[in-house]
Amino acid sequence: MEPKTTTYNKLADPALLEKIDKLFACNVGNHIDLPQLVVVGDQSSGKSSVLEGLTKLPFPRDSGLCTRHATQITFRRTTEKRVTVSIIPGADATSEHAARVRSWEISNLRELDSASFSEIMTKVNEVMGLRDPKSKAVVPGNTFSTDVLRIEVCGPGEDHLSIIDVPGIFKNTTSGSTTKEDIQLVRNMVQSFMQNPRSILIATIPANVDIATQEILEMAKEVDPEGERTVGVFTKPDLVDTGAEKKVIDLLEGKESGWKMGWSLVRNPGQQDLDEGRSDRDKSEETFFKTKSPWNSIDKDKVGVNSLRVRLQEILTTHIRREFPHVKSEISKALAAKKRALQSLGPERDSTDSQGKFLLDIITEFQQIVSLAMSSDYGGNDLFDREPDAKLPTILATRNDEFSENMERWGHLYSFAHIAGDAGHEDGNGGIPSEDDGDKGEDRDDGDRVKPKIRSMSDPEGLEDILYEPVILQRAVQTDIMSWLEKTFRSCRGFEIATYNPRFLSTLIKKQTVNWESLAFGYVSDMICAVHSFILKVLKAVCTDERVRGHLLSILMDRLVEIYQRSLAQVRFLLHVERAGTPMTLNHYFNDNLEKCRQKRMEASMRERAIAKCSHGEVVRLKDIVHHNPMSNVEHTVHDLHDTLKSYYKVARKRFVDSVCMQAADYHLVTGPETPLKQFSPAFVQSLSPEQLEEIAGEDSKLKRKRAQLHKEISELEAGRKILL
Repeated sequence: MEPKTTTYNKLADPALLEKIDKLFACNVGNHIDLPQLVVVGDQSSGKSSVLEGLTKLPFPRDSGLCTRHATQITFRRTTEKRVTVSIIPGADATSEHAARVRSWEISNLRELDSASFSEIMTKVNEVMGLRDPKSKAVVPGNTFSTDVLRIEVCGPGEDHLSIIDVPGIFKNTTSGSTTKEDIQLVRNMVQSFMQNPRSILIATIPANVDIATQEILEMAKEVDPEGERTVGVFTKPDLVDTGAEKKVIDLLEGKESGWKMGWSLVRNPGQQDLDEGRSDRDKSEETFFKTKSPWNSIDKDKVGVNSLRVRLQEILTTHIRREFPHVKSEISKALAAKKRALQSLGPERDSTDSQGKFLLDIITEFQQIVSLAMSSDYGGNDLFDREPDAKLPTILATRNDEFSENMERWGHLYSFAHIAGDAGHEDGNGGIPSEDDGDKGEDRDDGDRVKPKIRSMSDPEGLEDILYEPVILQRAVQTDIMSWLEKTFRSCRGFEIATYNPRFLSTLIKKQTVNWESLAFGYVSDMICAVHSFILKVLKAVCTDERVRGHLLSILMDRLVEIYQRSLAQVRFLLHVERAGTPMTLNHYFNDNLEKCRQKRMEASMRERAIAKCSHGEVVRLKDIVHHNPMSNVEHTVHDLHDTLKSYYKVARKRFVDSVCMQAADYHLVTGPETPLKQFSPAFVQSLSPEQLEEIAGEDSKLKRKRAQLHKEISELEAGRKILL
């Protein structure tokens, strides 16, 4: 492209334009919007001829080889003359295709004549995987490509200019050549270039048609409604009907156009010019605009391809100078965003060592949060604010209290009889009404009765089969305990006199503690839920990769379930000891309770004969103390059974609550040597085979592709940033 103006140094900033060209070459244009000139138009609008006139390149005319992909043409003024042809892979190209097209290049050409250009275009289509449009055979390949052909023309006589040509849009398919999918592909390709807010659009329109029918103008208005970056170029003025010239001239003079950059008019060589071998396009065009009326009346800076070239140089240079600071800023922002995205993927995990280190980093953070939780240091990590379920000690302590209270209130089948002078809760009754309390308490079989909560937590996924299902507790609200004891004694007594078989107490305890199983299993099931939910919450916080987290849990789950079942087995063992074993205690509290019961029973009997109005307080006469109080052997035994059962039950209940809390819950689930919280440890990682490490921590193909893509984008943006330094 030989210079036609002496204003090159005024119009162009070679260093600045060269930097933009280099940014395109290293694919920065795929990440941010770069300033560029884009030639667009409908098919047969004369777009290719305009491009040829602007670039002085001999584009092949016989097969449309240059319009099946975008073409970036860059002219650069250098001391040495050379032509370089390369391909920039499309943004949607596979890694294999991208590598293939990047590796192809023709460099150090001295010139680009028609014959060599045609050969190069044929080779370009092969590299891009496009099929030959002249061949009628059905062969694999696409008609259009999203790859970009890059032609760089350097020399001492070249003006600095960069321009992009895209395929012309079309509405109708051609049998054996184009399809409806091709129509949409080309439209999307053209639209992607036009939507770049830094693109200067060169909309090519035949002057001999109604511009309202040109789809490219509608597309331009969609992306540039104010016409701030669209230059209209009329072609084919020699084909305008007589009388229709005025509308074209009005648009050229800005009388009707709403586009701020206005219109230009060029005359491309016609078929007759080509047939007659008229090779001097500029001279032929100049003669046309000097001699043909009314076109010879238009300002010279608005007609001819040479004036258009100068105008586009000025527009592009001004545009780049205005946008260049924003380009630098956006490259830095895009690079920082890509690096953050890459960092969010974590370190690369392509070897056993890197996979092990990845898991150890997760374990370290996991155990740090566990340590904070176990010491109730909830201010040490934001997780405790986001996830209340992560406050494990608080949840467990609260559930411990609930279990103790539930055992006290709902553990016994029959309410113990109230003895006058009894102190309430400390008699083993736990606030539950006795036979003397009537309707004053909560143990009424009506709609107002408070229902006990066997379970207070929902089952986490995967544990439904091992945890205890809530049941309704049994309560003998229609029968008082004394009637039950007498009935049971009469049905089981032997030849004992004024006493009972020691094994009879075991029968009573087993019946009276029938609700212990539901309460204990419900409690430990909730404790398992709390611990497992805590593990899931913490693991999710320290391992954001759902696939890795899923594989970790799948391998840990068998071990966790084994520990949970061990905890439940401990409950089962304790229930067997307390309910089926021999009643036994060395706790003196049993005798204290039993003695208190007997004393209270005697006190209640004496109170009936006490003299209240006495200077010494309440007194009982000696003869009243030995007053005969007839009672049958059975009644005496039943009262003795009641007092013994009540005293032993209280000791056994407290012992059972402590044992379940300390052994089944705390030891097996929280503080023991092999609790669920200690399974995710360095020892666990060391026990994994290379295959298991790959399964858990290895990157899947999707993540590998994403990481490779981010590395590629970061490399391109870093190269772009270096260009701008």
